[in-house]
Amino acid sequence: MILPGRSRMVEGFYTLVQIAMTTIGQLFQSPEKISPLTIKVSALHAFAYCPRLFYLEEVEELYTQDAAVFAGRKLHEELEEQEEGEWQDLFLESVELGLRGRVDALRKQDGQVIPYEHKRGRPQRDENKQPQAWESDRLQVLAYACLLEMALGVTIAEGRIRYHAENVLVHVPLDDAARLWVRDVIEQARTLRESSFRPPVTENERLCTLCSLAPVCLPEEARLAHDREWQPVRLFPEDDDRMVVHVLEPGTRVGRTGEQIKVSRRDEKPEVIPARQVGQVVLHSFSQISTQALHFCSDQEIGVHWVSGGGRYLGSFDARKGSIQRRIRQYGALVQSDVCLGLARSLVICRGRSQRKFLMRAVRGRELPEVVDAIAQMKAVLKQVVKAESIASLLGFEGNLAALYFGVFNHLLRSELPELQFGHRNRRPPKDRVNALLSFGYAMLLKDVMNAVLAVGLEPALGFYHQPRCQAAPLGLDLMEIFRVPLVDMIVVSSINRGMWDVGEDFSVRGQQVWLSDLGRRKFVKLYEERKGESWKHPVLDYSLTYRRLIELEVRLLEKEWMGEGGLFGQLVVR
Repeated sequence: MILPGRSRMVEGFYTLVQIAMTTIGQLFQSPEKISPLTIKVSALHAFAYCPRLFYLEEVEELYTQDAAVFAGRKLHEELEEQEEGEWQDLFLESVELGLRGRVDALRKQDGQVIPYEHKRGRPQRDENKQPQAWESDRLQVLAYACLLEMALGVTIAEGRIRYHAENVLVHVPLDDAARLWVRDVIEQARTLRESSFRPPVTENERLCTLCSLAPVCLPEEARLAHDREWQPVRLFPEDDDRMVVHVLEPGTRVGRTGEQIKVSRRDEKPEVIPARQVGQVVLHSFSQISTQALHFCSDQEIGVHWVSGGGRYLGSFDARKGSIQRRIRQYGALVQSDVCLGLARSLVICRGRSQRKFLMRAVRGRELPEVVDAIAQMKAVLKQVVKAESIASLLGFEGNLAALYFGVFNHLLRSELPELQFGHRNRRPPKDRVNALLSFGYAMLLKDVMNAVLAVGLEPALGFYHQPRCQAAPLGLDLMEIFRVPLVDMIVVSSINRGMWDVGEDFSVRGQQVWLSDLGRRKFVKLYEERKGESWKHPVLDYSLTYRRLIELEVRLLEKEWMGEGGLFGQLVVR
């Protein structure tokens, strides 16, 4: 679990790395006594398809399950039913060969043992239009054949691959040259597995369009980073349509029943939601979640987050598995002052430009000389940001930009109610209704940024601009700067200008402290989640994604900054 007060002592990060490595090593101890010296045949298939794919899966432990993966599983289940009596599910391992795997099918024919592979797609065609096995498929069935030879002590003459899209059977002979090829590729894969450097994006673009890890690898974005004339094709998923379950009522319990999330509110019938429809569970106030539900959410990659009754982000459940190499690289980059300064400049410019553009919208068709003056001053400050030579000076520039922006923020509000006027930015606690809306919105945004950081596999405690403090992990505070204006400020201004808030029912006033009431929080959550479902066209990538996806994309683009594919981070500026 990531809690705000635990984001200190970066110097102890390597100790954390050693502990995580020990844990990862223990994962190899299975009932089948798998040796960590061996490589999976499926991983060898990935290596032949694309070394970068192999590295992402085997070293960084990143996996995705897209429609093609599920379709492949369904094919094997159907084959098992159809081939009953002939189907053999056989696990093999050879430390001498350095290989392990589970054979799709194994048959005996004329005294010969023949391994079979089943593929959903179509075969490759030679110049005479004859069906041939793809190189990665050929390597895979030959690797199984070599495993069988080692395990059974017999000679395997060939392997066979059936491509079900055309119902074509391809024979792949196993000779001495093929055996040598398999051993050579195994050695290459083992060498890459020990490397700390992620391979570059493949030059074969067609491989990327069929790859399930394209949303993690971001190959098109990597090509654009190296060639600004490149016209990227969007391979990143357009949206994550899973719902965010906000548990707003105190005393509510979240549990698990089968493959479903169960929400039990006081004096109400329990609500049951299929896990596949849930992306996050957000526990507000004094709601609770069972241990079984936490384990289930971890397995289903459902984010779990806590927010106080006053609307302050408290923490997130950290269910990351593996990805230790990624965090080591993150640490190696973010202990370099020049790297941090460059990223921080991009961040301050991005937020400052968005604030300025938002103010420019307000003066269209209106006489607002104070706002016009603030816009001009912000432009001058932004020119100085690129010259900043330290984080301290950047903080000064950012403070000036924020003072100019919030100094005229009230001019954006068209409410005639004195209770919905803005004087200045205050927090911890907010002292007026507008600040209460802003603070609650920023808590929701920080929660979503943290969800993306943990989903991507980065270390929230290792930021580049904000310093560790009690409110939140620095990296979360860094990244939320990009989305403050489009995802919070715009919601607050538009909802006030449309008269959506009841100053009595939607707020709770306690002395000089002002909070959103239960009704007000429910109303804001609805507005915020609707806003996240809207699309925004990326100004550099030139394709549109929902804000839900853009938050995750921005985290992945940040990682590319220290992977040799940088230049795209911090470009999301309000038009």
